[in-house]
Amino acid sequence: MVSVAIFDYGAGNIFSLKNSLEKVGATVDVITTFDNENKYSGVLLPGVGNFDPAMNSIRNFSKIQFKEYVGDTPVLGICLGMEMFFEKSEEGKEKGLNVMDGEVIILPSSMKVPHMGWNNLEIKKPGKILEGVENGSWAYFVHSYRVKPESNDVITAESDYGIKVPAVVEQDNFYGTQFHPEKSSVVGKIMLENFLKECKK
Repeated sequence: MVSVAIFDYGAGNIFSLKNSLEKVGATVDVITTFDNENKYSGVLLPGVGNFDPAMNSIRNFSKIQFKEYVGDTPVLGICLGMEMFFEKSEEGKEKGLNVMDGEVIILPSSMKVPHMGWNNLEIKKPGKILEGVENGSWAYFVHSYRVKPESNDVITAESDYGIKVPAVVEQDNFYGTQFHPEKSSVVGKIMLENFLKECKK
């Protein structure tokens, strides 16, 4: 069994994510601070909440800083969790985690915001959590913002809804999905399994 932790920002329901991880063989703890020893093989930042309150909950409730806590442990950021990897967001004033260069911007006014629904993935290059996922596979999105990395090198998949939106990013031990794998049926299950494989290494 792989032991992983979901960080709870106090923002909402993370039950479906916990449930999905347990179904693919993980032992899951929900944590609200980084002050205890990191005994986990993986850490997840879920996709529920707003940028500033989530960043404040990561920074202000723990004496130990996030980067120090995770070290080289694999981290999966989902939706908001992925957006927090970057330097800043138009959703708030707080600094992001700054593990990837770039920012988070609001979706264009020409689109219905929040963008909700199934969209297909255009795989740009092989990624560890995309292994076994076919190009054109469908995933479930719910978001009002998108990431704008400084370098496209971190983008492994995009989705196209009039504009190209980075859908999956990977850099070092950080993996992010703009969509919700826990709501994305078989494709999401494959990605969660791939993340757990990384956690076992």
